[in-house]
Amino acid sequence: MANPTRAATTDGHDTTTPVSQGASNAWRTWLTVKQLANRYGTHEATIWRWSREGRFPQPVRLAGNLTRWSLHDVESWEQAQRERT
Repeated sequence: MANPTRAATTDGHDTTTPVSQGASNAWRTWLTVKQLANRYGTHEATIWRWSREGRFPQPVRLAGNLTRWSLHDVESWEQAQRERT
């Protein structure tokens, strides 16, 4: 499995967007399907299929055709997978 901290900066693109949470600003990291495919060494269509089948976290539609996965959701899913084995 790839290093989770590296995934947020794949291809040199900043994938963080500010999200207001109460009185403080928190940074939320979003991953593209391409970044996830690279992270797991699989094809982009596989990520979509896993999501559709309920075997992977669901993507979030941020706007129009802009769909991303929350790094927090992905890391939580990874932790659950490790605990199952």
